[in-house]
Amino acid sequence: IGVGLVGFGLFFLLFGMLLYFDSVLLAFGNILFLSGLVFIIGFKRTFTFFFQRPKLKGTSFFFGGLLVVLMRWPILGMLLEAYGFITLFR
Repeated sequence: IGVGLVGFGLFFLLFGMLLYFDSVLLAFGNILFLSGLVFIIGFKRTFTFFFQRPKLKGTSFFFGGLLVVLMRWPILGMLLEAYGFITLFR
């Protein structure tokens, strides 16, 4: 179930970017991606991954970008999410 949710999340993110940053598709893709991540590695491990002290800056940018996408500013939100994703996984 988790791999399918992550796959659909990535598909909706890509499709939302191809359709000139459609905010509904991007928001749906983000929600599916995060829920798939929770299904794959569990809620506790996901929470501890995102809220470690050294990764707090990347987490705040990632979730801040998610909120900005949900407020229908998709380009700015995706830029914030991309910066947060890069700082989380470097």
